[in-house]
Amino acid sequence: MTEPFNLLYIFTDQQRADTMAAYGNDWIETPNLDRLADESFVFENCYVSSPICTPSRSTQMTGLWPHTNGCVKNNIPLPQEIDTVADHLPDGYHKAYYGKWHLGNEVIKRRGWDEWHSIEDQYRIWHTSEEHDSVLSDYHHYLVAQGYEPDKESRGKQVFPRPFTAALPEKHTKAAYLGREVSRFIGENTSRPWTLYVNLLEPHPPYDGPLNDMYEPDSLPQSPVFMQDPPEDAAQMHYLMAQAQKESLDSASEAFASTFGRDVPPEEAASEGPAGYGEAEFRQVQACYYGLVTLMDRAVGKMLGALEETGQAGRTIVVFTSEHGDQMGEHNIFQKIVMYEQSVRVPMLVRVPGMQGRRITGRYSHIDTVPTLLELLGADVPGELQGTSRAGTLRSGDTLDSNDVVITWNGRSIDQKFPLNELERMREIPHRCIITADGWKLNLAVGDACELYDLNSDPYEQRNLYADPEQSDRVLSMARKIRQWQIETGDTALIPDVYPGAGYVAGMRG
Repeated sequence: MTEPFNLLYIFTDQQRADTMAAYGNDWIETPNLDRLADESFVFENCYVSSPICTPSRSTQMTGLWPHTNGCVKNNIPLPQEIDTVADHLPDGYHKAYYGKWHLGNEVIKRRGWDEWHSIEDQYRIWHTSEEHDSVLSDYHHYLVAQGYEPDKESRGKQVFPRPFTAALPEKHTKAAYLGREVSRFIGENTSRPWTLYVNLLEPHPPYDGPLNDMYEPDSLPQSPVFMQDPPEDAAQMHYLMAQAQKESLDSASEAFASTFGRDVPPEEAASEGPAGYGEAEFRQVQACYYGLVTLMDRAVGKMLGALEETGQAGRTIVVFTSEHGDQMGEHNIFQKIVMYEQSVRVPMLVRVPGMQGRRITGRYSHIDTVPTLLELLGADVPGELQGTSRAGTLRSGDTLDSNDVVITWNGRSIDQKFPLNELERMREIPHRCIITADGWKLNLAVGDACELYDLNSDPYEQRNLYADPEQSDRVLSMARKIRQWQIETGDTALIPDVYPGAGYVAGMRG
């Protein structure tokens, strides 16, 4: 009988695709990811289900769209009746989750998992029930054992805020800590099949870390849309985010609280983006961000090294991806929540023992990840999963050149304070996006401008062609595909009415 494969699933938070050599970055130091990519299937264009934390990870963990699993916005807990990948694995697997969860209680083990190792106390105010108020993360206890003292009050307990932990020496950062803990897990589990999901916070803000000085800000390559506003006829949400960034000179904390939600504490908001609007400030944040990517790469290297040292590399599937990307000043926006490629396109590497890796062209969606991995592990793929297994694509040498992908947006968070300002109001409008196999991208919203981009000739999305009469048939065809996807998946979000010859008029911003 063939020995079952292990699964090591590593995903980061807020890592855009072009942060390693496999995706065209020839200057960043990510030797461990580069080596993994050389041995892996590299999906050239991998897209998230939604460009924000909770909804995106909910799809990676359940194989369901956010509107199906209920996690349509940030900080909504995954309902207990919804199965995760752990519930679908064959009997005999030891199932562990290490790192940030952001789908409910961080410090209490979710059903279906055998082992739970937490690093976050950030979300106590949303997810910690009264009976668990005294429970703090494993990482918290590690820092206390190292002699550090927490300095922020949260739900009656002193905790370590993210700016505090980001400023620690490298060996005490969350990335390095998880690198060691995952290595320990691998070393202790050599005699039984296991599945380990690991979520690293880095390179998520705060944009700060021990490798801040590793990259020279003035030498960082820039794209044509660096510090350039979105097109004048772009979605109002995109436009207002850029304006908020430009107005942050006098009050970074107020601008970022407005942009990213009132849940960002004022004392921490300044670390969520540049301190002011200027090229030097933007480049400095970029340098820190790339330092966090390298910090994360070192932790991944430790995990991969543990597989090799214990003789398990040859029987362990390794996946590396991320939750969403980061604009990094492109279109004058930092962070995410927009439909631009920098926010919705992420790395996707899959190393399978006994299979020769290669580049897979076309477009891949995270909705397909759970069924793909279940099939590779020899497990049954439940019929209720909404994606398609791509295991056959890996085995056959095929591409995904005929595949369309859909991306959703349902609003940022459930913790809005009223009244909403104009940006917050626009940010709560649902958007639906489709990228078709031929490289065209349509963003639809009721109450905001709609957008059409030709990613083939306009990869940086600088020319909105939605109002071009010559594209009205294309808009209609793509809108029909979104509507069909809605019918098939039970999505009830409103999208504009689009009809032959006049559909391109709907949704234009006045």
